[in-house]
Amino acid sequence: MKAYFWSVWILQNLLCGTVNPEKYTGTAFGLRTTVAEEGARALVKGWAPTLIGYSAQGLGKFGFYEVFKNVYADMLGEDNAYLYRTSLYLAASASAEFFADILLAPMEATKVRIQTAPGAPPTLRGCAPFIYRTEGLSGFYKGLPPLWMRQIPYTMMKFACFEKTVEALYQYVVPKPRAECSKGEQLIVTFVAGYIAGVFCAIVSHPADTVVSKLNQDSHATAGGILKNLGFAGVWKGLVPRIIMIGTLTALQWFIYDSVKVALNLPRPPPPEMPASLKAKLATQH
Repeated sequence: MKAYFWSVWILQNLLCGTVNPEKYTGTAFGLRTTVAEEGARALVKGWAPTLIGYSAQGLGKFGFYEVFKNVYADMLGEDNAYLYRTSLYLAASASAEFFADILLAPMEATKVRIQTAPGAPPTLRGCAPFIYRTEGLSGFYKGLPPLWMRQIPYTMMKFACFEKTVEALYQYVVPKPRAECSKGEQLIVTFVAGYIAGVFCAIVSHPADTVVSKLNQDSHATAGGILKNLGFAGVWKGLVPRIIMIGTLTALQWFIYDSVKVALNLPRPPPPEMPASLKAKLATQH
């Protein structure tokens, strides 16, 4: 687990090179430049706000998703919840991410400032008071709207794609029903579906991620101004390392989440099946 955290974190630090594309012209070059100028320790700058912020966000995201999915399913009723299950996944995940990002925003602002702002204190306990002193409480939340722009589409893709991929894997790839699979085999399906979902997540959220990084780097910048300066091609720089990072991160998040459920004997509903009441209705129509 430690090796996973540090490898993903190094990739995320490399992604911060996209906020200075003139200097960091590629992933490999960015790695060499960062190590040469600041030493190997620079690759793990900002690990503390990342650990705290994304832990809080992850707890909120997965927890609220389960809550909203049940609430919206009850509102729709059993038949409609099955028929419109993709919309249900999208709505529940968007609602969950809205609140989870409020937990993440202060640590995200601190992390990006540590990594990219010249003269910013290099530690959480130094940088957080620095932001509050110079910009007030709003300094922690000025990146929240672009964070929503990045994270809500990301999470909608993450949960909906995962749910549909799991359903497809058991239907078309796995040679036996889920009930007949061992827990280990089920967790492998979870990991594969998580990685596939992560690839799509990275693509849909990358432009907004670039804007968020720029906003937190420059206290006077605006989202519109950043988009104008970067142009269409500029917001897509750094996509390949982001796909690697987000694919790995998403796969492991789902794997760990499902593993915890297994370890604690928590409910793990199987892929959705058509309710008997809906089957009866469809049968009467024919």
